[in-house]
Amino acid sequence: MMRPMLAALLALIALLAACAPAAEEPTLLVSLVADGRERTFSYQTPVTVEQFLQDSDITLTELDTVNPLPYTQITDGMRVTVVRVLEERYCEEEAVPFQRRTIPNEGLQPGEERLGQSGQNGEMEICYRVQTRDGVPHDPVEISRTIITSPRDEVIYVGPSGQLDPVNVNGTIAYISNGNAWIMNDTSTTKRPLTTSGDVDGHVFRLSPDGRQLLFTRRAFNNSGDASTFNTLWLIPDTTIDAEPMELLPNNILYADWVPGSANTISYSTAEARNTPPGWQALNDFWIMRLDPRTGEPLNVREVVEESSGGLYGWWGTDYQWSNSGDALAWIRADSMGTVNVDTGEHLPLLTYPVYNTFQAWSWRATVSWSPDDDLLLTTVHGLPIGSEPAETSPAFHVAVTDTRGTFEAPIAQNAGIWAAPKYSPEINADGAEFPLGYVAYLRCRDFPNCISDSAQYDLYLADRDGSNPRRLYPPDGQSGLTQREFVWSPDGRQIAFLYQGNLWVIDIFSQVASQLTLDGGASSPVWAR
Repeated sequence: MMRPMLAALLALIALLAACAPAAEEPTLLVSLVADGRERTFSYQTPVTVEQFLQDSDITLTELDTVNPLPYTQITDGMRVTVVRVLEERYCEEEAVPFQRRTIPNEGLQPGEERLGQSGQNGEMEICYRVQTRDGVPHDPVEISRTIITSPRDEVIYVGPSGQLDPVNVNGTIAYISNGNAWIMNDTSTTKRPLTTSGDVDGHVFRLSPDGRQLLFTRRAFNNSGDASTFNTLWLIPDTTIDAEPMELLPNNILYADWVPGSANTISYSTAEARNTPPGWQALNDFWIMRLDPRTGEPLNVREVVEESSGGLYGWWGTDYQWSNSGDALAWIRADSMGTVNVDTGEHLPLLTYPVYNTFQAWSWRATVSWSPDDDLLLTTVHGLPIGSEPAETSPAFHVAVTDTRGTFEAPIAQNAGIWAAPKYSPEINADGAEFPLGYVAYLRCRDFPNCISDSAQYDLYLADRDGSNPRRLYPPDGQSGLTQREFVWSPDGRQIAFLYQGNLWVIDIFSQVASQLTLDGGASSPVWAR
């Protein structure tokens, strides 16, 4: 009897349960802080913050920030904050103070000062970004600096202390000192400046064979930022008087020199200016120009070699060197050297060697020196690897000689160093000698194979013309080596002018007596003419 009653009771319970209301899902309460007020919204199902903002009619700009991030899913009690961000940019101009530079000048008495160049402040544009976050401005943030006009340093020339003994020099020596051209005739006591602007750049610095004319280049200054010109070519028409330099027609000059045997005639090679190091792209061309010696105006211009890429590392430029007679012309590139047919512009290779990769914004070029009879060429060649290093990084550099037909290559000095710069002497007519004497001078690195760096030390060596009997000329035992690798023979072949610790020196090759010629510590680029 109980079973029917139990079944009925269970059915009644089931019916009552079916008629009861369904349980509601939990409500999500989310706060929104935006535009200066706070509101609360309820959600029955979770959505992303991005959808929540859309449902709340909140439109975001690119700079507005949201916390939590838009892809976050809302949760009960979450607080969503929108920060309105406004941004503005502005620029201000600011003076760039000039610097004061003190430069020794041997034209002044010890301790005497003279204004060489007045200083002038430059101008710089500084731009800022300022953000306002929910109406509250924040501190400006600098975003760029642009030089509008460069400052011009104040230059004060000061007479150096100390005194040097007079030294006789056979002919005329010109050199650069702290950006100015200087000259001395016959004796060191006659040295005087030819320029005072401090902008001689050293790309070109050549005396005419008689020493009366100076060809040189100046840095081009352009405060507007236009980099179309990096230097200009100038001529001092008479170094024996206080003649004003004259600007010549071509600019952006990498090479220029006087053409031997042709009065008032120069040759030159050009480049295009670049804003990236080294500041130019060589055109590897070659021109000959005859000048009016009074005005510097071109009387005749002839292109000998047309523009070209210049081979490997040609962006640095092809170097050239005239023979003593002016009848032949040598060219030098990163991996080879040879001669140019001046009538056709054709390049005849004489020596080839592995290119040297500096992995920097400069490219090595050898120097070339013609023998007095113009039959031989003395140079530096890049040698083969000394170990497992790639050929392009071999530290081996040798002094070598070849003839004008390239029929042989003979070693003069092995592993002399990258800056050996060998040079033939002029013929020396010694009293009682049956044949004129002749020598070879070159620089030899002290610490092979570590000869590439600017701090590498070299010694000045002298050898007989065939490379035999090498002997060190300078410095003496116990003194540091040469770090400036420029030297030049005197016209009579009896002296060599060289640079040591920033000053110009001269040494007699027979007595080996060395004498200091300058005191200012800024000498470079010596040239010597009759």
